[in-house]
Amino acid sequence: MIRFGNVSLRRGSKLLLQQVDFTLYAGWKVGITGGNGCGKSSLFDLILGDLQVDQGDLTLPQKIEIAHVAQETPVLKRSALDYVIDGDRVVREIEQAIAEVEAEAGNDGAALAGLHEAYHNIDGYSAKARAGELLHGLGFTPEDESRPVAHFSGGWRVRLNLAKALMCRSDMLLLDEPTNHLDLDAVIWLESWLRSYAGTLLLISHDRDFLDQVTDHIVHIEQQRATLYNGNYSGFEQTRSARLANQQAAYEKQQREIAHIHSYVERFRAKATKARQAQSRLKALQRMELIAPAHVDSPFHFSFAEPEKNPHPLLQLDELAIGYAGQPILSDIRFDLAPGDRIGLLGPNGAGKSTLIKLLAGELEPLSGQRLPAQELRVGYFAQHQLEQLDGAATPLLHLQRLDRNASEQTLRNYLGGFGFHDDQALQPVAPFSGGEKARLVLALLVYQRPNLLLLDEPTNHLDLEMRYAVGRALQAFQGAMVIVSHDRHLLRITTDEFWLVHEGGVEPFPGSLDDYPSWLAGQRRSTGNPGGDRADPPPGGHTASARKDRKRQQAELRKRLQPLRREQLKFEQEMEKLHRRQQQLDQLLADPMLYDPSQKEILKQRLREKSDLQAALDECERHWLAVSEQLEAAQNDETV
Repeated sequence: MIRFGNVSLRRGSKLLLQQVDFTLYAGWKVGITGGNGCGKSSLFDLILGDLQVDQGDLTLPQKIEIAHVAQETPVLKRSALDYVIDGDRVVREIEQAIAEVEAEAGNDGAALAGLHEAYHNIDGYSAKARAGELLHGLGFTPEDESRPVAHFSGGWRVRLNLAKALMCRSDMLLLDEPTNHLDLDAVIWLESWLRSYAGTLLLISHDRDFLDQVTDHIVHIEQQRATLYNGNYSGFEQTRSARLANQQAAYEKQQREIAHIHSYVERFRAKATKARQAQSRLKALQRMELIAPAHVDSPFHFSFAEPEKNPHPLLQLDELAIGYAGQPILSDIRFDLAPGDRIGLLGPNGAGKSTLIKLLAGELEPLSGQRLPAQELRVGYFAQHQLEQLDGAATPLLHLQRLDRNASEQTLRNYLGGFGFHDDQALQPVAPFSGGEKARLVLALLVYQRPNLLLLDEPTNHLDLEMRYAVGRALQAFQGAMVIVSHDRHLLRITTDEFWLVHEGGVEPFPGSLDDYPSWLAGQRRSTGNPGGDRADPPPGGHTASARKDRKRQQAELRKRLQPLRREQLKFEQEMEKLHRRQQQLDQLLADPMLYDPSQKEILKQRLREKSDLQAALDECERHWLAVSEQLEAAQNDETV
């Protein structure tokens, strides 16, 4: 049991927690949520004894073993496997005792036998296997186990520290953003491991799907208070939504926020019975409307402006091979990207997802084949390395002024405010900014440039839940094409329409939904024993290069035949979006009480006529869109029969 009794905590002059009072019981799995800087990590520091309360009492069980992920990794020659085994302190202590007794002249046989029995009782002989399983689950290969810790990059050392913490025989496990440096495969594995963890788990995360799968309680921190909720993150969101919606001011603001979401629910409603991906997208959109009140006080408000031009296709790839130092990683890549394409990339770690994104962005030259961009192509590319390419001496405002020297300072500051850069922060150098603040700035710069092709490689790393919500909402309304790699499944569900699998040196459509992907991974592991192995159910023709080439040729031919219908469908979708926006503008005008003054009678009639005409135009447009969608689905079904 962990008891916070009216705890208050300051860091410097900033009050983080005030009269926090709740109890956590053994075996609970608790998600700690709240905005960046609210005190989540400080809560961990209190439990670890690195901070002391300013007021109140924190009570922990005696002799409790607490495991947490170290922030730094020493540069060691020690192998990765040995480093992870070090996390099991009891195993190492008995091993040390055995070594000391064996080193003694005429060693004590009885003592040695007792130590070996103790070692057996704690499963010491399985320590290497347990450590290997942890490494394997987090994406390390068998060859990595013998590599020195010093040979791994920073992100992989974070994984080593996580494996070491999981290896500990802990009563309580503290995890602070454990998914930030993981790919989707490792996140799915970690979820399963944590669900079976027998101790008490305290988890800080901004990944709502991860929280939903793992936690059974939520502690939410806001305005220096911490509130304990029963259930997972979705349950917390709905409970908080109901509470906020009952507050009139919050409710009115919430209605304005969900108006935009509602238009997209209507836009995709007809697709719900047409395709599995569309149905999943509709459910996600409906859920966003349900939880919208929980984000009514979000500090982030932005959207993508309509691209200046949206050529069709935006980008063509023709029989490409890509790789490094002349060695191909992916080959025979052949597809087009058109406005409205919303693609999520799936595949094992190291399969080439980020490499493909770099090629699409033009940052990597193909080894063979052609990359054919449209003349008006404007790429918006987000990758983690861009955070470090920001000018540390420049302010957010100056970064934006370099993109648009004609815009007024107030206009740019208003824009930055939508990304959480208010008042003096817009005028501060970015060098000391946190990872989340830098990521928000890179996104702000990307959005400002009005791209028609978005390429996003883990865009939500370092972002808190409120910013992730804002990003997801903005991406839903984006009118260009998008390709995204992310371990945030909620973001993938609400923003993508199809998935491509990067696997075995090729790229091909993934036949299932995102919910099918864990089963696909499990099938690989069962069939080959490693995350990069073959599918349990190989596609027709097998995995040979010629078979894969034939499949890609057939897929390319199908896409080409369907392009006219897709273009027609996109045209009606864009028209519906314009009509929806005008409807919203009219609704705002009609909500003005002054319009109902007798002196405004003619203007009111005009507005009402326009509203009626708009609805008729929208109904007609939707009928055309439905007809084209049905033709498109029928053509696709004919090809799969």
